[in-house]
Amino acid sequence: MDALIGLVEWFTVPLQFEFVQRALLVSVVAGVVCAVLSCWMTLVGWSLMGDAVSHAVLPGVVLSFMFGLPFALGALVFGAGSVALIGVVNRTSRVKEDAVIGVVFTAMFALGLVMISRVPSQTDLGHILFGNVLGVSDSDIVQVLLLAAVVLAVVWYKHRDLTMYAFDPVHAHAIGVDPRLLETLLLGLLSVTVVVALQAVGIILVVAMVIVPGATAYLLTDRFERMLLISAAVAVLAAIVGVLGSFHLNASTGGCIVLAQTCAFALAYLFSPRHGLLRRGRARRSPARVEG
Repeated sequence: MDALIGLVEWFTVPLQFEFVQRALLVSVVAGVVCAVLSCWMTLVGWSLMGDAVSHAVLPGVVLSFMFGLPFALGALVFGAGSVALIGVVNRTSRVKEDAVIGVVFTAMFALGLVMISRVPSQTDLGHILFGNVLGVSDSDIVQVLLLAAVVLAVVWYKHRDLTMYAFDPVHAHAIGVDPRLLETLLLGLLSVTVVVALQAVGIILVVAMVIVPGATAYLLTDRFERMLLISAAVAVLAAIVGVLGSFHLNASTGGCIVLAQTCAFALAYLFSPRHGLLRRGRARRSPARVEG
């Protein structure tokens, strides 16, 4: 009984504080948006692209703070610009796409770090890198909710075409769907999603939120509709455990959220009923059946 009471208090005590409630709201919303998009990122194989976009927005965020503009504006401009730059360099050189992505995102991230070091010291921009979900303002919450609504609405409207593009772009093109247009749309949604997640975990960890939930769900199901639901459920659970855990541990909220997601991935990797490591090990050890 004491253990049960302690568990209930672990969840309920932090919720008495308004800043925890606000952090939980932003983390859950950001987690769901990232989780939905991460399913397509996993299927298309764009994990490195997610890393690139999440790092490339840093200069735009710094510029927005310097000029008093909404940081989402600068992040979107630099996110879209970096994607366009990757495409141009990839098409006009013999360098492979993965190398181009590495060059562009590291250059953009380095530029952002230099800009942060040159911003007057009274301006604290550390939360751009590490997140500041415990200190979100009303305007931050409104921004997150609006951007999240835009992403989810576009995904809902175009989910059939996006799914077809992820599974078979050749067939999509054959029936009149433009793969390049869908690729551009997906990259645009990725840029907006990165902006949504910045408040929760910061630029350094945001890539995990757009990769880990989808990868976890991919290990647990072979149906895409279920993959979306499982991915979102993993993100919500990780947000709750991460925010409340960070309160009790007095630790980084973004780090706790990502660690919770990683734990979910590890469990799926080991114990997935069909694709788990232990399941595959038992299948290899069991004797083959002979049917007559």
